[in-house]
Amino acid sequence: KSTMANVMLEDALSNVDLLEELPLPDQQPCIEPLPTSLVYQANFDTNFEDRNAFVTGVAKYIEEATVHSNMNAMLEEGHTYAVMLYTWRSCSRAIPQVKCNEQANRSEIYEKTVQVLEPEVQKLMRFMHFQKLAVDKFMGEVKRLCHQERRKDFVSEAYLLTLGKFINMFAVLDALKNMKSSVKNDYSAYRRAAQFLKKMSDPQSIQESQNLSMFLANHDKITHTLKLALSGVSGSEELICDIVNISVNYYENKMYLIPSEKHMLLKVVMGFGLFLLNNKDVNIYKLHDKKRLNLTKIDKFFKQLQVVPLFGDMQIPLASYIQNMTDYEDNKSRWSCASASTVAPTGVTPQYNLTEQLVSIREDHIKYTSELARHSNNEVVTTAQRDQPRSDAESAELYETALKGLQLLLRWSSHVMEVYSWKLVHPTDKYSSPEVRETCADWYQGFEPPNDPAIKGEKDPKTGFHIDVPRRNVGPSSTQLYMVRTMLESLIAEKSGTKKPLRQLLDAHTIEAVERFHRDSFFYSPLLEFSETLHECCDLSQLWYREFYLELTMGRRIQFPIEMSLPWILTDHILDKKEPSMMEFVLYPLDLYSDSAHYALTKFKKQFLYDEVEAEVNLCFDPSFRLYQSLLPYSKFFRGINKGWHLAGSMLLDQSFRQECGTNIPYLAANKYETLLKQRHVQLLGRSIDLNRLITQRVQVAMHKSVDLAIGKFESGDLTGIMELEMLLDVNRQTHKLLCEHLTLDSFSAILREANHNVSAPYGRITLHVFWELNYDFLPNYCYNGSTNRFVPTPITFSQELTRDKPPNAAHHYLFGSKHLNVAYKEIAGLYSGFVGYPHFAAICRLIGYQGIAVVIEEMLKIVKSLLQGTIVQYVTTLLSVMPPICKLPRFDYGSPGVLEYYQHQLKDIIEYSELKTLVFQNFREVGNALLFCLMIEQNLNQEEICDLLHAAPFQNIIPRPHVKEGEKLDVKVKKLEAKYNSLHLVPLVEKFGTPQQIAIAREGDLLTRERLCCGLSMFEVVLNRVKSFLSDPIWKGPLPSNGVMHVDECTEFHRLWSAIQFVYCIPVRENEFTTEILFGDGLHWAACAIMTLLDQHKRFDVLDFSYHIMKVQRYDERDEIIKQVPLKKFIERVRKFQILNNEIFGVLSKYLTPPTSTGTPMENVRCFQPPIHSSVLR
Repeated sequence: KSTMANVMLEDALSNVDLLEELPLPDQQPCIEPLPTSLVYQANFDTNFEDRNAFVTGVAKYIEEATVHSNMNAMLEEGHTYAVMLYTWRSCSRAIPQVKCNEQANRSEIYEKTVQVLEPEVQKLMRFMHFQKLAVDKFMGEVKRLCHQERRKDFVSEAYLLTLGKFINMFAVLDALKNMKSSVKNDYSAYRRAAQFLKKMSDPQSIQESQNLSMFLANHDKITHTLKLALSGVSGSEELICDIVNISVNYYENKMYLIPSEKHMLLKVVMGFGLFLLNNKDVNIYKLHDKKRLNLTKIDKFFKQLQVVPLFGDMQIPLASYIQNMTDYEDNKSRWSCASASTVAPTGVTPQYNLTEQLVSIREDHIKYTSELARHSNNEVVTTAQRDQPRSDAESAELYETALKGLQLLLRWSSHVMEVYSWKLVHPTDKYSSPEVRETCADWYQGFEPPNDPAIKGEKDPKTGFHIDVPRRNVGPSSTQLYMVRTMLESLIAEKSGTKKPLRQLLDAHTIEAVERFHRDSFFYSPLLEFSETLHECCDLSQLWYREFYLELTMGRRIQFPIEMSLPWILTDHILDKKEPSMMEFVLYPLDLYSDSAHYALTKFKKQFLYDEVEAEVNLCFDPSFRLYQSLLPYSKFFRGINKGWHLAGSMLLDQSFRQECGTNIPYLAANKYETLLKQRHVQLLGRSIDLNRLITQRVQVAMHKSVDLAIGKFESGDLTGIMELEMLLDVNRQTHKLLCEHLTLDSFSAILREANHNVSAPYGRITLHVFWELNYDFLPNYCYNGSTNRFVPTPITFSQELTRDKPPNAAHHYLFGSKHLNVAYKEIAGLYSGFVGYPHFAAICRLIGYQGIAVVIEEMLKIVKSLLQGTIVQYVTTLLSVMPPICKLPRFDYGSPGVLEYYQHQLKDIIEYSELKTLVFQNFREVGNALLFCLMIEQNLNQEEICDLLHAAPFQNIIPRPHVKEGEKLDVKVKKLEAKYNSLHLVPLVEKFGTPQQIAIAREGDLLTRERLCCGLSMFEVVLNRVKSFLSDPIWKGPLPSNGVMHVDECTEFHRLWSAIQFVYCIPVRENEFTTEILFGDGLHWAACAIMTLLDQHKRFDVLDFSYHIMKVQRYDERDEIIKQVPLKKFIERVRKFQILNNEIFGVLSKYLTPPTSTGTPMENVRCFQPPIHSSVLR
């Protein structure tokens, strides 16, 4: 029977929405340490709580286990006080201070001071009581072990190491107390406030306060107290020697698995142990001579490893223990570790030169990972097929593999921590024996055997009592392992507390087997705690902590900058060096932050330390994050030089140009940024960071800034900067294309519109600056040369001097990608800076588009209108008024000199008009330049549209005319080609599969593309017709002719005025004077010819021009004279040149104004006039 649950629609929708947060597997390359989302650690350390279960064990060692348990608890408490001191931050500095005794709120400040500091002072008080209790506890054990009756008793290695850990605790606590001056300052502030408020009035409180003050004020108080107490115990030096010797033995045989154990053996148990031994009654050198100590071996160890971590970022040179001894100077020659000769010639001890050990580290890593992979594969294949437990040999092999891995991790982590500390100091089978009873912590049937005499408190029978133990895949408990190792160690120890050591009762084979088991089983305990041991072996969290050095700043710094943080230093080093082999490991140093944060929460248990780690991690991903800063210039550099923009098909940096530059433009080596860009869920501080999204955001901002700087650079220069602007936009467009392979950026057109302020406005910054430059610089200050088809700056300007904004400052990577590339492209752009020509107009068409062109043309027409209907019409009126009313064309009989002299006399007022060659020509030049600009834009738009049409032709089923061989039919071949490429035809495909809206868009686009170059879409023709409408003033055409046809000799029309003006500028200039074409260029003639063409006066000008008439007469008589300082021949040469120019201009204008007919010839309007009637007929 099935039941159906009713689910509300809202609940169902919310459940569906939750699916968006479900992480799905992707193709992200794994280049970060694998995180552990759930930490599970099985704790087999019972701290001897189950010691009473081992009833068959030696009672002495059960009692010793009880002492062990108490001492371990005290060690844990000592660690909490060490954390308290290390993480202590001064509170008194943040509290307002009382400045004088008359201060009104003095009592309130002191009350708040006591309220804030009292909980912290109570911690210090508990710390003082703890250290006294710990010293008493330690000395109690020392006195017990050094008693005259117990000096020859057996003491286990584990017990000696526990005593060594106590010595370590004392040394660390003393060093931390000495270092933390803020502790003393806080207590002084509290005591001052408490005394004012009379909080410590009773004698006990006063005495406690005095004791705490002295305890905090005296340096090395704990160690001096300990050393003084040890000197009063007879035989204590023997015990300390045993502790030092066991440490030497453990260190020499590498019997440690975590870095802290290794360093403890060196720094405290050896170094500090020698310091405790050395006093007026004990001489360590005599102990060495008696072979109770091996100082040579200790000196060797100290020489190999000179500096070790003490706690956190505190470190200690091991030689300092030796140098602080009173008799060091007398025995200086014995200690090579303290001499300066231990430093290598490079300044770095080989032990601390990590680069020299990288080869062996890599080899060990490769070997071990291969071996581990083999075991992992075997486990995956065989575990599912296994129906019985592993054999002892298999288990032993796995044990050895795990142990080897931990030892490798220990060695590598120790190297890193030791190098870091050095750099801080140097800135810059089961055993059976008939004599020994079997012990057991497991029962065969799950309950106690009723016939076991030990349970009843009886002795075993003479034949012994055999215990059947079931085989279980479970390791021993910590107490069980301790009892086994301690009792076995007592059998083979030299000291046994009896007259005859038990070792002498065993044969050599048994002794060897016991020693081997005792030695091998040392690692059982850390391997049982495999997960925790593994974590401690890999823990590098102390590389971030800087509490010791923060304390040295005396409150001047709350925290050090990120540039002094080792995790960031390592990350920044990878990004700075751009080493391809290291780039994929850039996230590994950041995992140190996770270690430090975990340590702050679980070991230090300080929230503020975690907050500081988190803040630094956030700073790593700030907008100033080095990764995206490194990425952006690389992407530009990558495109800018690699085979001349070959990745985008843009050949801006020509290869021949690059070869000419030689090695001045270096190639950039490939790097592995793609792997970083694919990182979408980097695990850091327990959270998932989308590195791809962060970089996308930063790169998006950088792209906007780069495009904005490109436009800003253009706005600070003249019109020739349009070429550099297009190059910069091409650079950014290609950068965008490369980055979009891995980043989800906005479209480049959207970025460009936003930077150009063209999102909602009809025109943008580029269009505005183009028009501004056209109006204030291009039209009045450039001369057009029809031979080169270029505009060049005039040598003499007749307009106001321009002031432009200063170019914006920009980093190299925001321009072309690098300093070398900026220089190269600056040289290329410099080739376009001295003129304005076809490349510039083509760039303008591409950058401002149809809408921008329409705006610019419209504004240009407004300028032309204001000139034609303003200043120019005024000058035309004035000049026509000084023209002779009648100016005929003289007969050939007068000769060319006579005709020239005639016109010189007739046009004397025009020649002498002062503003003719300056302001009049300047205004005509501006009109001509405006018309030429429109013509150039028209021509370049035509080319752009032709390219667009050619690209669109295959998708519109437009097939070019194919070559037809003899015997082939054109129609048949065209139909075959149409059928072949029919699948590319876009509109039928959209009509078949698209929506109605898509079909409409496709049809409109197809129609627009087909009709773009039809004959009715000539922009320049529209411009000319608009200009024609501006010539509405009657002064341009004059009065109606008296003959009803045309004016012949009257000077009332514009073409007659321009004939006079042309006569003036055809006169050769003197030496060192500028000609008209140099000062004003061809724009002057384009303006006049356009006006005459639009007024339909160009043919009359061609027939009735004064200069042309002189040229015709001179061509007939070929005379060469100087008439009133005018060389006739040079005059005729200039007339001929200008005639050619005028004819070219008239031809171009006629082409646009009178479009050709179907026959290919221009269509002209013919006007018919009534022929004149002779007077005789009239009569």
